[in-house]
Amino acid sequence: MIFVEICQDDKGKITSFTMSGHAEFAEKGQDIVCAGASAVAFGSINAVISLTGITPDIEQTESGFLSCTIPGDLPVDTSERVQLLLEAMAISLQTIERDYKEYINITFKNRG
Repeated sequence: MIFVEICQDDKGKITSFTMSGHAEFAEKGQDIVCAGASAVAFGSINAVISLTGITPDIEQTESGFLSCTIPGDLPVDTSERVQLLLEAMAISLQTIERDYKEYINITFKNRG
C-alpha cells in the first residue's frame, strides 16, 4: 500500500508531505496506482519549483520513499501559489484514493 501523509500548520497550510510504500496493484511497470500517485507527487514538486522559484527540501529513496518540505519563510504571494499547487496535488491523490482505496491511504496531520 502507498501511504501519503500531508502535514499542515495550524492555519491549514500544507508544510510537507511524505509518500512511502508500493501499491502492489499490479506488477512493477504495470502498476497504474503507483504510476498515478508518483506522477501527481513529482509533477507537483516540479510545478512548485518551476512556477514559484523555490526549491523544497526533497528526500527520495529507491525503496519508494519521498519527502517534500516547503520552506517556512516564504513571501505571502509565493506561499499562496505553493499552497494552490499542493492543494491540487492533495485533491488529485484523494481522487486516486477514492477509486483505489485498498492500494493508497492518505492522512492529514496538523503539525501546528
